[in-house]
Amino acid sequence: MPVALLCEPYLLDPRPDGIHVLWHTERVGRCQVVLAGVDVPHLTDQQAYAAATGRAESGDGWRRFPAETRLLSRMREDAESSVPGRTYSGVTRRLVHRHLARVGGLPAGRTPYRVVSIDDDGRADVTPVYSLAPAAPSGRPVRLLLTSDHQLMPMVPANLAMVGETAGTALDGVLMAGDMVNVADRASDWFDSTRRPAFFASFAGRAPGRWPGAPILPNTPLYPSIGNHEVMGRWSETGSLEEQFNDARPGEWDVTTYEELFPVPRSDAGGPRWWSRTIGDVHLISLFVTAIWRSPKLTGRGKFQEAAQDVDHPQRWGHGQFIFEPIARGSAQYRWLANELASPAARSARYRVVMFHHPSHGLGHHSAPPFTDPVPAVRPGGITYHYPLGDDYVLRDVEPLLDEAQVHLVLNGHSHVWNRFRNAAGVHWLETSNVGNSYGAYDVTSGRSRELPDGYVQQGDPGGLTPIVPTVAPLAGPDGAALPYVASNEVTVFTLLDTADGLVRSYRFDTVDPEAGVVLFDEFALDGP
Repeated sequence: MPVALLCEPYLLDPRPDGIHVLWHTERVGRCQVVLAGVDVPHLTDQQAYAAATGRAESGDGWRRFPAETRLLSRMREDAESSVPGRTYSGVTRRLVHRHLARVGGLPAGRTPYRVVSIDDDGRADVTPVYSLAPAAPSGRPVRLLLTSDHQLMPMVPANLAMVGETAGTALDGVLMAGDMVNVADRASDWFDSTRRPAFFASFAGRAPGRWPGAPILPNTPLYPSIGNHEVMGRWSETGSLEEQFNDARPGEWDVTTYEELFPVPRSDAGGPRWWSRTIGDVHLISLFVTAIWRSPKLTGRGKFQEAAQDVDHPQRWGHGQFIFEPIARGSAQYRWLANELASPAARSARYRVVMFHHPSHGLGHHSAPPFTDPVPAVRPGGITYHYPLGDDYVLRDVEPLLDEAQVHLVLNGHSHVWNRFRNAAGVHWLETSNVGNSYGAYDVTSGRSRELPDGYVQQGDPGGLTPIVPTVAPLAGPDGAALPYVASNEVTVFTLLDTADGLVRSYRFDTVDPEAGVVLFDEFALDGP
């Protein structure tokens, strides 16, 4: 890893003639620039340094784009952090500066670029040569990686390495349906954890171990959505960051770090929390649809009750599995979604894709209880919470909007499985988040039940859809029956959407048997069953 850079550059929100390039350092530095142009690959490090610091803003085959720098406001470490050469006894502020350069005037196609970062002592880091591109022209076919829930899981580097081998590293976008790290305000989760593969390290091909990942985000723009792990709870200078993450309350939660790391794409109504973009022939809508995770256990503070000892202490209540941002009919986000689906950009797109974190259709554990506000009941000696299935906001309110707008694909995450469905209106629902830490699949073929209280869907899709068995090479259960899911801590999955042929292809890779290679196991057409 270079001396100053905490991560390799990553790309956000391409525009018709430009794109945003971001990178991070601990110190402000003397100079932070992007060099872009056809001759950038031929510059030596010394020539790149001269181009970054000289008077001329351009030269033969290169242009210079200075970055705007700001200090991230909530980055910290704690005793659970694993930072190279450092230890922390408690919650400690960590200085992380964001550098954002707007690279403009780009021609069609790919342009080579490098970042030059010069620190406060005059030491220069010059990155390898990567490539960037303006937004894909409206109507042009694109290739997109669909993923979520990386959370520093051990199979992530292998997963991304196989993406690179299968599809290359220069795609039109990475659609990330939330849960990028475990604790959003822990800097090392993003940049340099030595215990587990950090988010940007894996996506830059710099993770330690057998599989380093692949340099995807330095070459491909990221389109993110917010998962529950991007939300922090109440600020505290004591305890641990994990405790703070779990200490969110209604109206007392925070997504500042997410918004500072990913300031774009954004919309006027939702900022970076919900937005839309047209990527070639795809119109993508990203929503903020997630809830606090609470333990499903029936003792202590959790989804279904408050701890008995906390009943008389409201400041300790967890308030059940409450929703962060409303999406119910009539909410600001719902109204924006309805208008967006009816917009000319959405209606004229060849494909319409909607992305959010919570999987109301799914075989995973997190598809239940329903995605609705907890209904409290106060009884002698206890407070319990109920979640009526008929009030699931995704199934009751959002899905009819998507059906009416003829959305082609809904991308979810959260349950750490691969499964897919197609509803009666022809909308495909896909979760492709199997990179480890699987909680299992709860289907008749697995024989497993969710172990929830009576009255909740214990097995199958709570939304009532039948899971689709992979069309090419499904995994088989012990009895030889084809499984409609992948839920494994050894077999990892990634999915590619290629609109040139309108196909969504899912691949699996067995990290225990790598010689078997990447296996295409499912393929379906967005316009077909």
